[in-house]
Amino acid sequence: MKKTIALLILILFSVIPAYSLPITGKEPQDVKDKFFPDGRGIKVEVWTENLGIPWSLIFLPDGKALVSERPGRIRLIKDGKLQSKPYINIDVAHIGEGGLMGLALHPAFPKQPFIYAMHTYRKGGDIFNRVIRIRDEGEKGTIDKVIADNIPGGKFHNGGRISFGPDGMLYIAAGETFNAEIAQVLQSLGGKILRVTQDGGIPKDNPFKGSPVYSYGHRNPQGLAWHPETGDLFSSEHGPSGEYLKFANDEINVIRKGGNYGWPQVIGSANKKPFIDPLIVWKKTTPPSGMTFYAGDKLQHLKGDLFVATLRSRALIRIKMKKESGSYRVTDIERWFVKGYDDNGKYGRLRDVVTGPDGFIYFLTNNTDGRGNPSKGDDKIYRIVPEK
Repeated sequence: MKKTIALLILILFSVIPAYSLPITGKEPQDVKDKFFPDGRGIKVEVWTENLGIPWSLIFLPDGKALVSERPGRIRLIKDGKLQSKPYINIDVAHIGEGGLMGLALHPAFPKQPFIYAMHTYRKGGDIFNRVIRIRDEGEKGTIDKVIADNIPGGKFHNGGRISFGPDGMLYIAAGETFNAEIAQVLQSLGGKILRVTQDGGIPKDNPFKGSPVYSYGHRNPQGLAWHPETGDLFSSEHGPSGEYLKFANDEINVIRKGGNYGWPQVIGSANKKPFIDPLIVWKKTTPPSGMTFYAGDKLQHLKGDLFVATLRSRALIRIKMKKESGSYRVTDIERWFVKGYDDNGKYGRLRDVVTGPDGFIYFLTNNTDGRGNPSKGDDKIYRIVPEK
């Protein structure tokens, strides 16, 4: 038995970088999660269904929507109806968590008729991620150019979220593909949040000259959202799932230009310079994915709150916060659609959440990804509307 345990430990640390064991910190937030199985002051309705491993949802100015499916399809939704013919098929490496992931709309759309997409692909015997630009042609799209390339890819930890910031730059969440050490290597694009121009150039005001790296020390960032009042960038990030015999410690971070977020040298809120501590750390496994600050006008009691879709914990999380003396303070955390941490939830695994142009909140499930329990019609996009 002792030999078996010793062998397992040897195997574990042979595939993990040769850093010393990370410092593990605490939960920085002062509030405990509360559970609301039915949400608060809302009702939920099915908007569309029969999707195949959906990952990202974006809306066009005319009310149509595009949703990515991990096997390589972008689907068009008109008036809540999923169109049978894909908007575009993209050749991807659909392995593990890889495939077609994040979507983003050009800030000047439709004058600049471009959609951006991040996907995994094979080159020789290696796996990479890249961001491509797609030209919108109404009912279909065609690939225009590659925007960012040679981002490390793999079966796991690809990151995958992309989003335009208030500055008009494209931000790209890139995971470390289970190679933890690259998160601290500035020459690698893995384990980073990247920032490029709309054409894929490197902005002159990036923190590291000639590099798309905006922040580093990330494990598997999956969500990007900007505070509607302060303009600060927030990111969601998955904590360890066995590396260094550590689990959970999932995070919400406030992203600072040039900031080092610690992985794999620190886990959680360790209060160790020069690393930046998370705003929120969950010691219970809560792999967070897409997120949005609600800035619509139909759900006034939710105005300004951060909503986070979660996978294994199957909750839509609502976070209330205040900015005081230059720092954010979390005042409330609510887990919607679950009764407890280990509940299967009303809707299962949730991958993305966005604010629609109609002022409602939309979230999509991820029950057909091999880790969920699909029900009839899965996967679905749900819409949150007022209770009355």
